[in-house]
Amino acid sequence: MASSLQSVCPGKTMERRARENVAGNDPEARYSNYFHIGFNAFEVILEFGQHYEGDEEPSMHTRIVTAPAYAAGLLELLQTALADYEQKFGPSNSR
Repeated sequence: MASSLQSVCPGKTMERRARENVAGNDPEARYSNYFHIGFNAFEVILEFGQHYEGDEEPSMHTRIVTAPAYAAGLLELLQTALADYEQKFGPSNSR
């Protein structure tokens, strides 16, 4: 499956690039349909998990801790990616 990724770093121009398929260099892929977001004065905490009908509690599997400046970059990246998605495939049903 060909995909393009966008990278963001505060203060740098975003570049669109294709991921090189080199064995052993791909990060682990985890599906998530449940999210928690928290913050303190210095960090933004993003938690990812899965939750399905009939489950008493969600099963959380990943926590990302980052600085607010990088979280703002992630927000920009997500907004751009969703706008590109909706332009190509139409509006998402989840919003």
